Amino acid sequence: MTILLSNDDAQTLLTMSDCVSVLQQTYAAAHAGTAINGRRSDMVGPTSRADRSYVLKMMGAVQPDLKVGAVRINSDLFSWVSEGAQRRRVKVPAAPGDRWVGLVLLFSTETGEPLAIFPDGVVQRMRVGATSGIAVQLLARPEADVLAILGTGWQAEAQVMAAAAVRPLREIRCFSPNAERRAAFAARMQALLDIATIACESAVDAVRGADIVLCATNSSSHVLDATMLTPGMHIGTIRDREIAPAAIARADLVVVHDRDNLTGQHVEIAHGAVFEEKRKELGQDARTSALVSAPSLAELVGGSVVGRQRPEDITCFLNYHGIGLQFAALGALLHAKAKEQGRGHHLPTEWFTEDVHS
Repeated sequence: MTILLSNDDAQTLLTMSDCVSVLQQTYAAAHAGTAINGRRSDMVGPTSRADRSYVLKMMGAVQPDLKVGAVRINSDLFSWVSEGAQRRRVKVPAAPGDRWVGLVLLFSTETGEPLAIFPDGVVQRMRVGATSGIAVQLLARPEADVLAILGTGWQAEAQVMAAAAVRPLREIRCFSPNAERRAAFAARMQALLDIATIACESAVDAVRGADIVLCATNSSSHVLDATMLTPGMHIGTIRDREIAPAAIARADLVVVHDRDNLTGQHVEIAHGAVFEEKRKELGQDARTSALVSAPSLAELVGGSVVGRQRPEDITCFLNYHGIGLQFAALGALLHAKAKEQGRGHHLPTEWFTEDVHS
């Protein structure tokens, strides 16, 4: 049977600690060459509205030790809006019912059959958070216990959860421009994690004295600059441009998520479409252009790259873009837990298989 799962199922079944653990296994397999990550493809086309673009995004992977292959597909509409000095990308909920469209198809490498179909939303958030968590675990000082998070949205929650899963945090500071949102975020995180959480009035206030600084915003402008860094920090980002090039250049060690995802060559844009993020700042700025050959997270997990060497080192993790292996790994975890706990809707597998072949 093929299991149809929901975001609610994923929210119930997946824990951050489990996600960190299975992704460590995945990056080790990638380093060993036994797991295969497919190249990402973003195809951008125009729509009937001049202020929107359509993006069909695909990525896939095969992880033989988990006996799965996976394909993640997003069918998105994007617009770009200005808020004060910042310009941000907005994913428009244009599907019926004001909804978004993102699906993961999980397959068996033993039979080829589809094992599960599920939305990518909760899994997307967990894979981003858990990946940052692995970097915190391997790069932050062992005694690091004060976290600053810049951004107070859905992804920021996962970044905090991941840091708390790998370090015994005693204090969390958060900042975003909206005072009401950051206050609500602080209350939510403190209730969830039972860790003192402070809503700060500026990014500088949040970062001052922090051991770990993570950025999780939808800003196209820098939110962390070099003047805010101090020796011994670990810094991380989930988006190009969140950390200023000068701040990245100050780091003693920079690790990237996946080198193939750094420069934006996976984006193909049709004539007439607008897509403002094709060219990545990382590859354009002389201070960071060399990072296209920086060590990857898989190399760090696999042991071929040495992590932090001194307490005063500043370390940096650039968690740019997803890779198919994350969805294969968390998909395998989600499928196993769903079977154990009887979650999801079971569909006849013959609906998705055929008795002819090309």
